[in-house]
Amino acid sequence: MGHVPYTWKLVTDSGVQIATSVEVAETSWRRFMGLMGRRELADGSGLCIRPCNSIHMFFMRFPLDIAFLDGEGRVLRMYHRLRPWRVSRIVFGAKAVLELPAGSLATAGVEKGSQLKLLRN
Repeated sequence: MGHVPYTWKLVTDSGVQIATSVEVAETSWRRFMGLMGRRELADGSGLCIRPCNSIHMFFMRFPLDIAFLDGEGRVLRMYHRLRPWRVSRIVFGAKAVLELPAGSLATAGVEKGSQLKLLRN
């Protein structure tokens, strides 16, 4: 049986649950691959890439909400519904990025400066 990555849940500092199944990509290969090749990202799912301070949407098939986080989990920059074949800016100070289904950040009320936490399932 292959390696099964741990999944995490993502919550705001006020306890609002954003996602229940977030994978963490920390190896060079997983960070490079990200969500490429997937046909969708189900509601309640996500990917945390670390370290990371910019992303591309090349070869993606669906838009994503993107949140760049500092080392304390504070949102430095967000992209709502970033479409395929786009590139983010480099976000100085970012230590990680969260890739979530389009609409997730607005639904949860996440803003620049919000603090997000990954908690082990």
